[in-house]
Amino acid sequence: MKDYQAPADLLSGRTILVTGAGDGIGRAAALNFASHGATVILLGRTVRKLEMVYDEIEQAGGPQPAIYPMDLQGATIADYQELAATIETQLGRLDGILHNAAFLGSLTPLEQYDLELWSRVMQINLHAPYLLTRACLPLLKQSEDASVVFTSSDVGRQGEAYWGAYAVSNAALENLSQIFADELEVNTRIRFNTIDPGAVRTTMRTRAYPGEDPNTLPQPDEIMSSYLYLIGPASKELNGQAISAQ
Repeated sequence: MKDYQAPADLLSGRTILVTGAGDGIGRAAALNFASHGATVILLGRTVRKLEMVYDEIEQAGGPQPAIYPMDLQGATIADYQELAATIETQLGRLDGILHNAAFLGSLTPLEQYDLELWSRVMQINLHAPYLLTRACLPLLKQSEDASVVFTSSDVGRQGEAYWGAYAVSNAALENLSQIFADELEVNTRIRFNTIDPGAVRTTMRTRAYPGEDPNTLPQPDEIMSSYLYLIGPASKELNGQAISAQ
């Protein structure tokens, strides 16, 4: 999968929503999806960052993207319903979602974890992907071949000390993806998978491993073949799986 060579028109005619699209892996995915023909909906908290990605896509000649500012920490059920309605009204379709927005929280023993911070991590990393996916299901069901990808982590697949709410929220995402996949595989054409990007040169990685030399890590662009494979039609038989990008 990491050696997958995506054709230039892989995502032509498709509309893909990317959360956390302003930087890091989300930005790289948005740019790569657009370069392969997708109309990308850039969702994130910081408008300035989203506008920069928007400009990069336009300058590269990709389909005109859309910007949808949203703070996942404070978003309500009504906000997600409004997002889905806006996508339907303005774009008419949705063929995929890459859930990439995430919040690290703190690396702290569970018995000492700040409870308000715990709730914040769960809201951004777990509740938001569930509520967004649920709101968009009617749109995804209309697609001939829809893919929902949750960015996960190795600590969500095997718990490690001190990773706290981040690890627990990622473990729940793995389970959420499997349940969606199991429930919807018979009567819909939507597939659900998770992807662990591995160690990548991102701001979150630097926060988690401040002593690590970032120059020893791959850039987000270097792992995009796996993301293109999962979001595109080549993976249409893959459902309910936990994938590693590296």
